[in-house]
Amino acid sequence: MSSLHQPIQLGSLTLKNRVFYAPLAGCSDFPFRKMSAKYKPGLMYCEMVKMDAIVRYDTGTFHILDYSPDMHPIGAQLCGSKPSLAKQAAKIVEDLGFDVIDLNCGCPVDKVTKDGSGSGMLKTPQLIGDVLAEIVSSVKIPVTVKIRAGWDDQSINAVEIMKIAEKAGAKAICIHGRTRQQGYKGPANWDYIKACKDEANSILIIGNGDIIDSPSAEKAITQTGCDAVLVARGTMGRPWAVEDILNYSLGLPIHERNLEECRTALYEHFLATKKYHHDHRVCVDMRRIGCWYLKKSSGTRQFRECISRSQSIQDIEDLILNFPLGEMINESNSDEEMNCEC
Repeated sequence: MSSLHQPIQLGSLTLKNRVFYAPLAGCSDFPFRKMSAKYKPGLMYCEMVKMDAIVRYDTGTFHILDYSPDMHPIGAQLCGSKPSLAKQAAKIVEDLGFDVIDLNCGCPVDKVTKDGSGSGMLKTPQLIGDVLAEIVSSVKIPVTVKIRAGWDDQSINAVEIMKIAEKAGAKAICIHGRTRQQGYKGPANWDYIKACKDEANSILIIGNGDIIDSPSAEKAITQTGCDAVLVARGTMGRPWAVEDILNYSLGLPIHERNLEECRTALYEHFLATKKYHHDHRVCVDMRRIGCWYLKKSSGTRQFRECISRSQSIQDIEDLILNFPLGEMINESNSDEEMNCEC
């Protein structure tokens, strides 16, 4: 029996379990988190937002940070490499009522790293400490940081950054077991997570990378000794992932959802999206979201083709409710799904 179901202390915040839901760029929006909140992960994060946009009070950025009371405890993830902006942005986020602030030092996409942000900060470890120190000094809520193992295989520096983050006052660090060079390709190396745990003093170590279901979550915490796990693509079309992982950790049976239950969950997600977003956004989003929920159906490819041609919300609703699902198949996790994680 693992500790995943046990409460954990993150600074002054007590979290009810050790299964956290990742910030997924372009995915973990308000409707996504509304679905996730039903199953009560220990902590969930909003999509990443840029510090400079927060400081400018950009309305679109604040829209990304929308949340409802049932989503607590909830974290905001900031992206930026300028200590001069960090303090102000963090204070604004704290005033919005967030429970945790995370610094993104892991996003590998070029448009983020080109100015030294995201995983670009892995090249300047002390700058990570400087930015964290500014955030920590400006807020009362716990501060966390998310990194990758290093920029590439020749510059693995997760342990170094962990020590810098701990000294700067971060309460937890999440280590993704891939390098920036890997992007989302190849297996995550959990040895880097274990190395950080072995060297940590007070800072909590959160494991991330290839933790997609109950067995992998259990294996990660057993193999690395990490204090918690961050589930990313495993939550896509599976808002109940935390429920499955916690039951598994307790030796309880896992409820395997059949296709009709997946359809019902998809329809609920559709209704939440329809309530929150404008019509065009709903149509675009459901082309991705629909296939998440129905990837265990033998009719997934046909469903994808049909929903990609849908021109209206009514078309999509009719398709979700009436599409012939076929038979259950083994689900797979595509590279497309992995490209959301920050």
